[in-house]
Amino acid sequence: MEWFLPLIWAGIIGSAVVLYVILDGFDLGIGMLFPFAKDNAERDQMMASIAPFWDGNETWLVMGGVGLLVAFPLAYAIVMPALYLPVIVMLLALVFRGVAFEFREIGANKALWNTAFAGGSTLAGFAQGVILGGMIQGIAVKDGAYAGGTFDWATPFALLCGFGVSTGYALLGATWLVWRTEHELHGRARVWAWISAAAVAALLAAVSLATLFVHVRIAARWGYENGAFDLGKLAPLLPIPALGLGGLAILAAGLMRRAHFLPFLGAGLVFLSGYLGLAVSFFPNMVPYDMTFRQAANPDNTLALLLVGAGSLLPAILGYSGWVYWIFRGKVRAGAGYH
Repeated sequence: MEWFLPLIWAGIIGSAVVLYVILDGFDLGIGMLFPFAKDNAERDQMMASIAPFWDGNETWLVMGGVGLLVAFPLAYAIVMPALYLPVIVMLLALVFRGVAFEFREIGANKALWNTAFAGGSTLAGFAQGVILGGMIQGIAVKDGAYAGGTFDWATPFALLCGFGVSTGYALLGATWLVWRTEHELHGRARVWAWISAAAVAALLAAVSLATLFVHVRIAARWGYENGAFDLGKLAPLLPIPALGLGGLAILAAGLMRRAHFLPFLGAGLVFLSGYLGLAVSFFPNMVPYDMTFRQAANPDNTLALLLVGAGSLLPAILGYSGWVYWIFRGKVRAGAGYH
């Protein structure tokens, strides 16, 4: 039991994060694509495609953050000071984006709210990538507390991760529009998907290669030491990058065959591959790379009590989310409103 409950909670938080990244990723991506739409009518159609889902998608961000606070308070107390600025920027951007979503429809200056929605979406996605980069670089810990500076996260590698995540969200947004829209916007979304897919493939390769040089522990986990790969260590992990390559292949095949759902499925698999790669690289650390999930966890009796609440809450969230996606399935036609 010493590791069982902390591992369950690490799995819950990890699942919440991956659900957030994929689900909120596509509506953040649609905000990033806003400036490339033909006119406001097309932007209205883009908005209508995510209106029933966008605020529910952010539930998983809350679940991940609150789960980290209550189940792994020591990790929370270290990670937040280390990444305070990009976290605050992300949260403010999400708030600004949510305000723009509502005021765009009723405000007098639609162009202003279009800019706010696109800017908030782009800034939130970029900040999330920077946070990821800061985590990959590692967080300085001494005597159970953050021991680094305010701007330790601000490195070229973190900025590269910011561009990578933003581009990935644009890909999710474009493939969502391929799936859920029709006619002119559907065709335009296919072009966006091709462009963003090429950029994602290039940036994913760049981030993966750069990661091998950012921290030797990750490189060693993947069998890269002294300038060469150890196939004995690398071989068991090859299914993870294979999943990502398979996702890109499904995405490309779906776009070439003019399929609707397949491109979104392929983009989701690319993100899942990247997430699994990070999980393998970090495990068992909750704070990379000097604090494990067991060291950061609350006592087992606290985790058990929290699990009772989570056991009733999670099925309700999943059930409601699934119901909403089912009710609002199908294509969003031009001229559709979202209020």
